[in-house]
Amino acid sequence: MKKLTAFMLSCLLFLLGPCNFAAGQEPAIAVSSGTIVHTGEETLQANTEGGPAISSPSAVLMEASTGQIIYEKDADTPRSPASITKIMTLILIFDALDSGKIKMTDEVVTSAYAKSMGGSQVFLEEGEIQTVETLIKCIVIASGNDASVAMAEYIAGTEDEFVKMMNEKAAALGMANTHFEDCCGLTNSTTHVTTARDIAIMSRELINKYPQVHNYSTIWMENITHVTKQGSKEFGLSNTNKLLKMATNFTTTGLKTGSTSLAKYCLSATAEKDGVRLIAAIMAAPDYKVRFADAQTLLNYGYANCRLYEDTEMLPLPEMAVELGIVDTVPLKYNGSFSYLSLNGEDLTAIEKQLNLLPSVPAPVEEDQPAGSLVYSLGGKKIGEVPIVTAGAVKKAGYMDYFKRLWKAYQL
Repeated sequence: MKKLTAFMLSCLLFLLGPCNFAAGQEPAIAVSSGTIVHTGEETLQANTEGGPAISSPSAVLMEASTGQIIYEKDADTPRSPASITKIMTLILIFDALDSGKIKMTDEVVTSAYAKSMGGSQVFLEEGEIQTVETLIKCIVIASGNDASVAMAEYIAGTEDEFVKMMNEKAAALGMANTHFEDCCGLTNSTTHVTTARDIAIMSRELINKYPQVHNYSTIWMENITHVTKQGSKEFGLSNTNKLLKMATNFTTTGLKTGSTSLAKYCLSATAEKDGVRLIAAIMAAPDYKVRFADAQTLLNYGYANCRLYEDTEMLPLPEMAVELGIVDTVPLKYNGSFSYLSLNGEDLTAIEKQLNLLPSVPAPVEEDQPAGSLVYSLGGKKIGEVPIVTAGAVKKAGYMDYFKRLWKAYQL
């Protein structure tokens, strides 16, 4: 009798065919307190009142994981960046490496144009061959203009085409007040500009996406070998970032200096302490000592006032019910991670997590389809969320799928 009943019900479902049921919006809820993993993403409003006094006219202090601005001073005035420009050049170089367009071991031939670059250089000769990795060292450690142009030409064919790529990348990153006209910052053009905020944005992109840059930005001195028609000779690279050798209560990890008569003295300084990574962008300092002193002041201020929460134990996810699919459930995954930066002494142990999921999704289901979110709150106020998406695809069931289910039910 049970088998007959199951058979009859299955036949009825088969005859009716697939039906469309709307997925509801009621959340499945679980609550869990968070964990403070560092001391010291809904963006907080920057509060610079009572912040440190610095001499440089433009500056920004940013926390790298959240992008939170901790301190700003005239952050959006366009100014000449000098060799800080090379941060964007490095982003594009590492993008090309990441995509497989180039390799670290590729050999790059120096053009006459690249050799002609003045300013800070590593004295590449026309026709000289260096590997991509060696040229990266020349750019990061010694701020070589010739090395920058050689890499720009290798990636894009010409420096002009590479500069177009730089401006496209700047726009994609939201660097609203930036315009590049060369790949190294040597130009005296008054329209080759960026801002302290935009420097922090592109520095964050570089160190977050390609942390291996610190393998080069922390080198103090290293030799390269010039091999030309005149023979071989050693050339010493010396890091222009003097913060690396200054006594600090944090670890300096980079990143780039720059100076011209137009730009004065600029710096993007990156540092780490107890797992918290900060970026200090300095523009137009009156002399080279001031740019390092101001950066150190900002970094000390940040480490004295920041407390960073990172969720390293996100709530486990169930499988989600699928309506009218060839299978009944689909796995879920988090689309991102969560960090929260506090500047006002909040009790981060009181952060709560709430899992909000749709009760089901209708087939067909695509991978990465929205399925809910993990919401974080503190003191009853939402402070951020992480989207939850499907971790697989499910096809909609057809008549043959229902027939197979009918047959299977009959066999029981």
